[in-house]
Amino acid sequence: MIQIDNLFKSYGEKQALRGISFTAQPGEILGFLGPNGAGKSTTVKILTGLLQPDGGSAQVAHFDVVREPIEVKRRIGYVPETGAIYESLTAYEYLELVANLQKLAPQIYRKRIDEFLDLFGLADDAQNQIAGFSKGMRQKILISAALLHNPPVLLFDEPLNGIDANSALVFKELLRKLSRQGKTILFCSHILEVVERLCTRLVIINKGQLAAEGTPQAIVQQTGAATLEQAFSMLTGVRDAVAHAEEFVQVLQGLE
Repeated sequence: MIQIDNLFKSYGEKQALRGISFTAQPGEILGFLGPNGAGKSTTVKILTGLLQPDGGSAQVAHFDVVREPIEVKRRIGYVPETGAIYESLTAYEYLELVANLQKLAPQIYRKRIDEFLDLFGLADDAQNQIAGFSKGMRQKILISAALLHNPPVLLFDEPLNGIDANSALVFKELLRKLSRQGKTILFCSHILEVVERLCTRLVIINKGQLAAEGTPQAIVQQTGAATLEQAFSMLTGVRDAVAHAEEFVQVLQGLE
């Protein structure tokens, strides 16, 4: 599980997180939403130990992210929004490196690597250098690396970036199956249609504070909106999309 209590984080004078609290339970796909700069990536980086909070606490699988960071890292799979990857390695070598860092036995990781490469249509590229891979292919390798050690908690920050429609379909079905196995999944995405269909519950933050929490249907009802997209817009203070687009078109026409 994931438990966050009164979390604060600042970058100089900018407050990224202002006391947010929420939980994600085993078997749950929790959608974690917010506009750019809301504090989503900061929260995820604190959960992974990449950043230290200024206040509050966070636990992953009952381990404190500050006091027990190694135990936390053993129990998470993480796909960052912009993930670095060793381009000089082949796809197989990179996944083998990750498996060894996680201290997996060869008889376990070899089978898993083959299965993931086949699942994402990369079996024919297993011995090719990652330097020649497309963005989508690299993303599939990062997802495979996050799942390789079968962690109980999964953190995905925009995991579908660059992935083709067929692979995205496979990935979403995989997440559903993993949640049914009791995995705790935190899913950050700007694609509200995907979030609405995939996630069992949502947490929406804005300007580092909690704006709404509940099922997609409950949040729509609470805001009086017709769709989740409209509810999100209302909660995060975004101007009406139609009016905004009309203003933009008028600006373009004025430049002609």
